[in-house]
Amino acid sequence: MNKTYDVVIVGAGVIGTSCAYHLVKKGFQVALVEKKDLARETSSHCDAVALIPDKMPGIDAAMGYASIQRFKELEKELDYDFEFHQNGSLHLCETDQEMEIATKYANDLIAEGYAIDILNPQELLEKEPFLATDLKGGLFSHECCGVNPYKLCFAFVDAVEGKGLDVYTHTTVTDIKRDAENNVVGVETDKGILKTNKVVNCCGVWAPEIGKMVGIDIPIKPRKGVILISGAGFPICKQKIHEFGYMVSKFDDIQCERDPEAEKYNVAFTIEPSAGNNVLIGSSRNFDGYDVDAEIDIIRVIAKRAVRFLPILKDINCIRSYAGVRPFIEEHLPLITHVKEIPGYYIAAGHEGDGISMSPLTGRLISEMIAGEEPCMDVSPFSFSRYNK
Repeated sequence: MNKTYDVVIVGAGVIGTSCAYHLVKKGFQVALVEKKDLARETSSHCDAVALIPDKMPGIDAAMGYASIQRFKELEKELDYDFEFHQNGSLHLCETDQEMEIATKYANDLIAEGYAIDILNPQELLEKEPFLATDLKGGLFSHECCGVNPYKLCFAFVDAVEGKGLDVYTHTTVTDIKRDAENNVVGVETDKGILKTNKVVNCCGVWAPEIGKMVGIDIPIKPRKGVILISGAGFPICKQKIHEFGYMVSKFDDIQCERDPEAEKYNVAFTIEPSAGNNVLIGSSRNFDGYDVDAEIDIIRVIAKRAVRFLPILKDINCIRSYAGVRPFIEEHLPLITHVKEIPGYYIAAGHEGDGISMSPLTGRLISEMIAGEEPCMDVSPFSFSRYNK
């Protein structure tokens, strides 16, 4: 296994596989190293949408929009079908207070050029006839899209494996080797050394472990989300739907009154349809270490919130639940960056629940940085140097 590569990527979830794809397309010889298997961790324990109106105006929304445009290109570039579909998304407002806050939020996005419709209660029901009839209104975004997260990872790898990409699954990284000047010179694994002068840490919630190998503290911690899956039936909804409380649970600076149980467990209703007429229903946001058990109390609250917004769900069976841990960063902006103190060391992690959404642009930006090109957007907000001020 003692081979030499231009770049070694650690972590084969959606961020790592996107980085691998974009780097190989630029002509680099790349190794992708994963301690388990492709899409085995967070990328297979999540939902699967790319949204604009779950992001704050400014660089956050710009990153989401640019990634959606890249998804449209990837649908044509990649032979492997990753189930791309663009049906838009709905945000639902349960109270007048939520509607007031959501309207201001939508107008801020509209001012930045995004297509957001502010809907009254009747217009909501025209979009989704099974919704509760007492909602105050909502927001509709035309641009939002969905994918299959497993297949997206496989699609990235399928396009370039053996054409510049070697994949090392079930391989554990044990050290990042550096020379006397602190330059990266290789990646040590339990199966041998991969020589390289560039390594990309794409390990999500486990990125801090790879950071410690070079003596840096990466401020990512795991934030768990629980999701329920219904039995297959008929089409209950046409697109991704959130309650606006999702924004309250995600961002501390959006404040409004919420259902006390939902507030206790940081639960907000979301639903999205699948190709097989199942629906994915979520979700929670809580800090519980790396535990991925789906707690029954949280499952009950999610189900209760779901029936409140879509009463028809009380007659639909839940066939299973699962939980995953998302890489949370306090600022809600990921790290897409080199680390200047360690030449050759890059980080692409910390997307929390936006990893699937932002994966196309993250891979593109990392490939442009490593190629010495001008990035397609300003990357300074994603820099690791923000912690050294």
